[in-house]
Amino acid sequence: MPPVPPSASRQDYLLLLLLAAAWGSSFFLIKIAVAAIPPMTVAAGRIAIGAAVLLALLRARGAGLPRRPQAWLKLTTMGAIGIVGPFALIGWGETRIDSGLAAILIALVPFATILLAHLFVPEEPLSAGKLAGLALGFFGVVLLIGPSALRGLGGDLLGQLAIVAAALGYAVTAIIARRPPHLAPEVAAAGMLTAATVVAVPAAALIDRPWTLAPGAVPLAAVGILGLVSTAGGYILFFRIIARAGAGFASFNNYLVPPMGVFWGAVLLGERVEPRALLALALILAGLAAPRLWPGRAHRPAGS
Repeated sequence: MPPVPPSASRQDYLLLLLLAAAWGSSFFLIKIAVAAIPPMTVAAGRIAIGAAVLLALLRARGAGLPRRPQAWLKLTTMGAIGIVGPFALIGWGETRIDSGLAAILIALVPFATILLAHLFVPEEPLSAGKLAGLALGFFGVVLLIGPSALRGLGGDLLGQLAIVAAALGYAVTAIIARRPPHLAPEVAAAGMLTAATVVAVPAAALIDRPWTLAPGAVPLAAVGILGLVSTAGGYILFFRIIARAGAGFASFNNYLVPPMGVFWGAVLLGERVEPRALLALALILAGLAAPRLWPGRAHRPAGS
């Protein structure tokens, strides 16, 4: 019989909200940064800053990166398919499709993560509560972005497939993080960002020639905050949530990120909050609560 699946506590829900706040803030920060800095350089900058911050944190604690080749294979794989790949795919995809449709397609991350967890992580089988939570959360995201965004489905297929591929990259990374060798959240985040930096910085140098740019202080500050808060802080929280409550639970942050983006836009940019945003948030919160209120586990075939 498989081990009992991890159960999310109140602290886990708080960590999930903090993660969504950190990643939700990236919407307006990226909007500020890309006004003067090319997207690939913004991505490379935030990844490199995040890696530097976490390496300094490990050094201050007297810790270091793992030395085992098995651990580095895991970290490099996660850095490639969970950071560099999705950042590039989303950036390219949004040049071909509307951002609203992209946000809805990214909301496929929980579906993919929970399905993959059911198949590959014995501690995280499907349950009726998870399925109900997925449905409520997805409808909440669609309501928040606007059902009209779905009209773009079937238009630019390559752009849509790029976003879906990015979602799958995030999902696979969450599953890999649950597999041995198990690492402390700070070590996993620092190692993954270090590996991603090795890929992203040369790519940005080749594509954008960032030394020829002359951005102002505000875009540079936006990249710095992206690196410190959304990247370094966000990935520490991400790995901590996975270790405590599982990959499926951590993936629900993809439902919370859009309303957090709306919140930050209202607070910091003075954008108007539509009434439907509040209803969407209620649906998303109901989706988060569903697995806890309806924890029954689905049947696993014998031998799985």
